[in-house]
Amino acid sequence: MRRITKGLAALSSVALAFTLVACSGDKEPAASDNKAADPASLSAELTWWDTSDAKNEGPVFQDLIKQFNAKYPNIKINYQSVPFADAQNKFKTAAAAKTGAPDILRAEVAWVPEFASLGYLYSLDGSELLADESDYNATALASNKFDGKTYGVPQVTDSLALLYNKELVEKAGVSVPKTWAELKTAAQTIKKSTGVDGLYVNPAGYFTLPFLYGEGGDLVDTANKKIVVNSEQNVAGLNVAKDLIDSGASVKPSATDSYGTMMTLFKEKKVAFIINGPWEVANVKAAPAFGGLENLGVAPVPAGSARAGAPIGGHNYVVYSGVPQEKAAAAVEFIKFMNSAESQATLADKLGLLPTRKSAYDIDAVKNNPTVSAFKPVSESAVNRPWIPEGGQFFGPLDTLATEVLVQNKDAKASLDAVAQKYKAEVVPSYATN
Repeated sequence: MRRITKGLAALSSVALAFTLVACSGDKEPAASDNKAADPASLSAELTWWDTSDAKNEGPVFQDLIKQFNAKYPNIKINYQSVPFADAQNKFKTAAAAKTGAPDILRAEVAWVPEFASLGYLYSLDGSELLADESDYNATALASNKFDGKTYGVPQVTDSLALLYNKELVEKAGVSVPKTWAELKTAAQTIKKSTGVDGLYVNPAGYFTLPFLYGEGGDLVDTANKKIVVNSEQNVAGLNVAKDLIDSGASVKPSATDSYGTMMTLFKEKKVAFIINGPWEVANVKAAPAFGGLENLGVAPVPAGSARAGAPIGGHNYVVYSGVPQEKAAAAVEFIKFMNSAESQATLADKLGLLPTRKSAYDIDAVKNNPTVSAFKPVSESAVNRPWIPEGGQFFGPLDTLATEVLVQNKDAKASLDAVAQKYKAEVVPSYATN
């Protein structure tokens, strides 16, 4: 893989002076100039690609933009909602062509090292955006690092948890399960005593990770540069998920739009347990039949034989390396506003999203939010993913794997071997295989 483009050296944090002024010689960027600027004097037009859910989350981000414009009336934000599933490749295509890329992107955590390695992002080192770096959760900030530089700031952090319908759990008289075996029993009991399905396992790559981690597995060993996705631990983890479906503890997942099916059944109280993240809290809250957040339970994902483990997730604000210098001041101010502790508290209060700033947890809207309180320990104990440029490419093959094993009933070991071969051929060819 091409690790650094020809132009990236010229776009280093010192040379591009993203703190708003050009640098010469050893002179430090004059970041303070921006702090003293009259907000009304800043004029620019910025395009922001928002990859959040357009229906459930997008309106809240648009409200924040209105608040930003009340302070910065001459900075026009071209807000564009870009489907998450399309955004990674769409951004790479536009950046490679040097046309059509946004000035600012809401990037999934695994995308940042990849985009940075290709020269598509500004390094933010030395800019005002990292002046309060110590206020960020260290795990969330880590996904923005590549080759010793920082290319983004963490917007939200998240992880997968066990979401459940309190009413159904209490009606069936079961305890909140702490292991996959306990989940199997609880789901079967709920089905038998209430007639409602106990569980829905989503057959998607990201959602298989708690099963793999639960048996001590992983995708790659970055320290030893080895592909381990087809390990015996991962075979065991997939078979745990498969057994939940084969035993009837879980609904047989749909081959198409399984995620949408899962959420519809959960919101309509037709399934008691699902594995999902805080980004769906607003969706569940708005569901007429569910019973509000008072009926939503949140617990860590169940443990396998080795541990309980869910992947760290979240999104970061990044700046396209093609943004002209004259827009830099406006871009910095926009991200600073959107990612302030107060703005993060708004997202937590209205959407249940987890702040990445430590100071945000001191704000009443966050402190008093039961959903955030429930998800915070889930996120803090999450498993770090490999922060390498290829990290965002692991999930296409995993999605195929999940469908093959959990929907098409194919052999777990054979499908994992195929993923390992795909990784070796197309994703991390320099890594060794088992």
